[in-house]
Amino acid sequence: MKINRGRDSNKKIKRSEVIKKGLGISAAAIALRTINLKSEPIKQELNPNDNQEPSGLQPHAEMKYPPGEFQIGKLSKRKFFVPNPNAPPMPDISTKGFNSNGQNVRINYPFDSKIGYPDVLSYRKKFGLLIPATNTSMESELWKIIHSNIGKLKGIGIHISNVFTPKPQLKNSEDLRIYKENFLKGLADAVDKSILAQPEYLIMGMSLEHILFGLEYVKRPVTELEKKFPIGIGTWHNSIQLALKKFRAKRIGILTPFDSEGNANARRMFEDLGFEVVVDFGFSCANALHIAHIPDEAKEIVIQEILAKKENRIDAIVQCGTNMSLLNVSEKMEPRLGIPILGINTVLFWYALRENGINEKLVKASRIFSEF
Repeated sequence: MKINRGRDSNKKIKRSEVIKKGLGISAAAIALRTINLKSEPIKQELNPNDNQEPSGLQPHAEMKYPPGEFQIGKLSKRKFFVPNPNAPPMPDISTKGFNSNGQNVRINYPFDSKIGYPDVLSYRKKFGLLIPATNTSMESELWKIIHSNIGKLKGIGIHISNVFTPKPQLKNSEDLRIYKENFLKGLADAVDKSILAQPEYLIMGMSLEHILFGLEYVKRPVTELEKKFPIGIGTWHNSIQLALKKFRAKRIGILTPFDSEGNANARRMFEDLGFEVVVDFGFSCANALHIAHIPDEAKEIVIQEILAKKENRIDAIVQCGTNMSLLNVSEKMEPRLGIPILGINTVLFWYALRENGINEKLVKASRIFSEF
């Protein structure tokens, strides 16, 4: 097992031993917090007066991580744990052995218990994707990018876990409050289910700024998850900040499916990140499911006639809301406008791949993938 050593190698060894011994997630998380390494600066972003354990984010005690190693994110430069889903014995063969027609048989294939055989389809990297149950767009867009670049992304797997959101209505502030509560309550369960597939990295497929006001509060659910689950989590606020910096963009226009309250939340997050929001537009979808039905032509008109007007002098267009597809629109309009159009799904996937050292330039995936 590899260990990324830093200034204090003894503490690194202790931390890796916690995982190597196969402790349950709860026990491992408690042990890791007890060791209290300095490699988790995100904890400092929590309210220092909030000393209570986060409610609703309690992983199942019987769940266990396979062995793995701690790595440094290629973009974020932050440390996160990468489990090895191929750790032997994999696959674990029943003590009864192979069978045919109810009888034990042998086959002419030398299964070796000391070898960890990889996932046949997700052998390069296995991503867990967390999305609201009403989301029908994000997974499709990510697979479209993969299939358009299959020669470069072969062996990349996307494994979704739905966040239960039983009341997707978004007609008013009260609806938004209920949706927020349901999403945050369902998030822990979605992560629990995702971990069963032993992903090597998680992608948070949700515009948290839609339901949370201010960067501090947007970060908090992710911080709570990182306390419980040591594997890496790619988030919108981290990925879009780095993507905009790649393009040296400062003045931005925002496109969302949100109403005015959701847009105000989005504005606040981007301002907290250090960007100037010159103009925003929201389609004011009254149901989270319906967001996927906004026509591409309508998005193109808004981009052309409202967001990208010359007098706005914007450096980039940013789209929030993972159920609102934008890949086709970005591909069509980026050459026409001469500025990047950064859709949330594409940027999140770009960040997840690059953070994990997958650096191939891709086609049919907008400028962010072809240039960086």
